Amino acid sequence: MPRLILVRHGQSQWNLENRFTGWWDVDLTAKGEDEARAAGALLKERGMLPTVAFTSFQTRAIRTLHFALEAAGRLWIPETKDWRLNERHYGGLTGLDKAETAARHGDEQVRIWRRSFDTPPPVLEDGSQFDLKADPRYAGIAIPSTESLKDTIARVLPYYQAAIAPALQAGETVLVAAHGNSLRALVKHLSGISDAEITGLEIPTGQPIVFELDADLNALERYYLSER
Repeated sequence: MPRLILVRHGQSQWNLENRFTGWWDVDLTAKGEDEARAAGALLKERGMLPTVAFTSFQTRAIRTLHFALEAAGRLWIPETKDWRLNERHYGGLTGLDKAETAARHGDEQVRIWRRSFDTPPPVLEDGSQFDLKADPRYAGIAIPSTESLKDTIARVLPYYQAAIAPALQAGETVLVAAHGNSLRALVKHLSGISDAEITGLEIPTGQPIVFELDADLNALERYYLSER
């Protein structure tokens, strides 16, 4: 039966500093590297070895994938990178300290920006410090200036249907190393979680989530591998 394994990247430097990250390219901390290795070691220990992998264009997810695959002895498997698995774009909040932002705008406004389903943060101004238009990895891509979770889902799910679902239907064991919100999109779709409920779903760093699927890619079971 098809099996999909999701792993949120290990702790990043801006996770540690409590800053809004989004599409900005931030690397893993030493703890994040350890979390990624531990995820791979757990996959190996449980005999749940991926045969193909997908990740985003962002360093923290790519390096998480590579550390995990190395620990699992699967560094050689095919991998595909795509910007549509990137984290949600936090717009004008990018780089800001979350506590300071709450002090300035109020806890409720920040909660709406972070957790509402369809309300995006303020847009990122052109020419800002965090403007990615000159980044070669996004050449030819219409980079968003901000995204809600709804916007993120609207790019992740078509990619899932076009690229990941066919691999699952071909019998591959698929590992996706990505981000909190791009993975929320997949969990929402596969588990049938409502718009209201998905905003409260927390996905911890470096913890493999396993979906056991039927032949039509309906979820039979979802669980954290560490709990089995």
